[in-house]
Amino acid sequence: MSFHCQIKVGVQTEDFAVAAVYQQLLTQSPDCGAICLFVGKVRQFQLDDAGHNPQQTSALLLEHYPGMTERVLQQLAEQAANRWPLQHIKLIHRTGLLGPNEQIVLVAVSSPHRADSFAATEFLMDQLKSQAPFWKKQHHLYPQQHQQQSQWLQSKDSDLAAARRWYSPEQLPLLLKATDARP
Repeated sequence: MSFHCQIKVGVQTEDFAVAAVYQQLLTQSPDCGAICLFVGKVRQFQLDDAGHNPQQTSALLLEHYPGMTERVLQQLAEQAANRWPLQHIKLIHRTGLLGPNEQIVLVAVSSPHRADSFAATEFLMDQLKSQAPFWKKQHHLYPQQHQQQSQWLQSKDSDLAAARRWYSPEQLPLLLKATDARP
């Protein structure tokens, strides 16, 4: 059975309804045996760069480059659709000021088999974390000192390593070129 993958990406300030997206894919993907959903959310606590001193997140500001961000998300979804037999991909990423436990990102994938659905979802999150032009500013509280501070978050080496694992050595220069241009 051959599938043409339908892709929908969006960047928005408003929250998304996971149940509605699931119902939509359930209805639109009757030939698929798997629907995989991943939701990323704002952590309430985060350790500092040294892995110590829990910082209580009071808010996370997410900014993006309009137009470019949607194009990058579309390209990542197309890469996933070319790697696995998928029927639907839906990517939603929020921007703006978000509080602890609020939803940030939704990756939803339908496919005939679970392994493809899981792999595509994981691939999309790994690539989104390393390639999509989003900037995050964490506002946090230090409970012991009763202080509030904010800082722009840097890309993590672990995120780039996760993105690299999906590519063969000869494909890595293309990935590195894309990720070296990030802020």
